[in-house]
Amino acid sequence: MEDSARARRQDHERRGHRGERIASLALMLKGYRIVARRYRTRLGEIDLIARRGSLVIFVEVKVRPTLVEAMEAIGRMSEQRIEAAADLWLMRQPDHARLSLRFDMVAVLPRRWPVHVPNVFQGS
Repeated sequence: MEDSARARRQDHERRGHRGERIASLALMLKGYRIVARRYRTRLGEIDLIARRGSLVIFVEVKVRPTLVEAMEAIGRMSEQRIEAAADLWLMRQPDHARLSLRFDMVAVLPRRWPVHVPNVFQGS
């Protein structure tokens, strides 16, 4: 890999990890408990999994200049990967039958408080 491409990739990863930390803080201040960060499976990855009571949210974090760009950055393929990873996480939860599930997004925007968008897409 070319040095400049590697540097861009590392910078992108650093921004993404920082965005996840900011999104985690915003969700915790709303009363959520972060139960997993960067949950990786062979089928996909979930940036954050948070819980408040019996509600579990699977959160995609997007660091973008605008809310519209953040919303547009979640394509159908991303949704499918997140859903597949969520299914694997749920199978490991002893109380999975009692849980309410939601797929949310947190947009981390420049010089603004993060925007939490509930139900950014519907799981199948």
